[in-house]
Amino acid sequence: MQANSSFSEISRGLENGTFTCKDVVKHYLSNIEDKNPKLNALLSVYDEEALSQAEIVDQKIKDGTAGKLAGMVVSIKDVLCYKDHPLQCGSKILEGFESQFSATAVQRLIDEDAIIIGRNNCDEFAMGSSSENSAFDPVINADGQNRVPGGSSGGSAVAVQADMCAVSLGTDTGGSVRQPASFCGIVGLKPTYSRISRHGLAAYASTFDVIGIFSHNAEDAALVLEVIAGADEYDSTVSREPVLDYTNQLQLEGKKKIAYIKETVENDALNDEVKQAFLTKIDELKAEGHHVEEVSFPLMEYALPTYYILTTAEASSNLSRYDGVRFGYRTENPKNLEAMYKKSRTEGFGHEVSKRILLGTAVLSSSYHDAYYLKAQKVRRMIQEQLNAVLDEYDFVVLPTAPTTAFELGSKTDSMEMYLADLFTVQASVAGVPAVSVPIGRDSEGMSIGIQAISKAFEEHKLLAFSKYLTNN
Repeated sequence: MQANSSFSEISRGLENGTFTCKDVVKHYLSNIEDKNPKLNALLSVYDEEALSQAEIVDQKIKDGTAGKLAGMVVSIKDVLCYKDHPLQCGSKILEGFESQFSATAVQRLIDEDAIIIGRNNCDEFAMGSSSENSAFDPVINADGQNRVPGGSSGGSAVAVQADMCAVSLGTDTGGSVRQPASFCGIVGLKPTYSRISRHGLAAYASTFDVIGIFSHNAEDAALVLEVIAGADEYDSTVSREPVLDYTNQLQLEGKKKIAYIKETVENDALNDEVKQAFLTKIDELKAEGHHVEEVSFPLMEYALPTYYILTTAEASSNLSRYDGVRFGYRTENPKNLEAMYKKSRTEGFGHEVSKRILLGTAVLSSSYHDAYYLKAQKVRRMIQEQLNAVLDEYDFVVLPTAPTTAFELGSKTDSMEMYLADLFTVQASVAGVPAVSVPIGRDSEGMSIGIQAISKAFEEHKLLAFSKYLTNN
């Protein structure tokens, strides 16, 4: 089996008997054994289970009863429930906790004979842009000894990057799939908000959280989306929009009208090499006959503060359930009930999570609710309307995925400096529209550069076709 094989290549090998599903699992387990101790991308490896499931899938292939994902080996971010397996959200607060059920997205993969090989490390409760905030030490980018993989889904991105699985599931609240995909040189898809059920996803910010997909190519992302998207009786917020046949709609038809945002290319935070790679791709699209125009997006500067006000408020509410009483970590020998609550949360949560809970509590307080939270909700609607107006006129909006390439571990000591890593990804999250990051080159130090494309809500089929076109041209 070749390194970084696409699922179509794996399927052909299984069909013609070149190798078995068990051989595929052994290939990934060998890579995990060799690479994971250095990269820290997987917190749990389900080796015996994966091999046992592979034997079952091999028999199903022989019998002609295998599902459409037979032979696909998947890892899942440590915020997604997998029945009878650990769930810790990269945090001490959920120490010893095991899921009583599987997330809908995870179960739908299993139902189509995908094999879950392990649990991915991540920023604690998906709060971070570098995967350095985990209680289980940072994840390391496979392309650089001392580089971050991006966050918060860094472990999921590195698992695919380092060929420890074919596909992985992450979550994207403000860029946590797209930015790691850019840093790790792979494809990262954030579907429309509500396209995939959030049942079984440990919430960070409920009106932003989206389950996303990491893969080596658009075809694999399309197939996985086809399987996991759609209505779910366990999630009243999931969309009932029909799930399309994404895998058969990956050809880009005709020339497209594409916008890029003036405020991104002129932003002082944009690295020169990233800017040049982006503008080179813009020139290539023009040369290929597409109508590409620069547009102004005056509300761009408000997307990041709007995002952080609203997500910290939602985090403050969502994370109140982790109190040391019902499950997870509990402080030892507290003096009384109040001390148990306070000490369990203080000791169980890391610095970044504690900070965001406090910020969210502040903006929801009676003194600041109208001035911050309510105003941010209004600005969110304005950003959504302005972006939709652009998408009414253009097929796609393109922009750099991140203002820089992967930076060094420990180099971002200032919070605002770290938050700027989300500068170009939060716009799509605030608006709830789908976005994808694909690799377009590398900088002078060999680190990956990504380009991001945005489309209208529920037009993932067009976005995936465009992402395939971008990677093949």
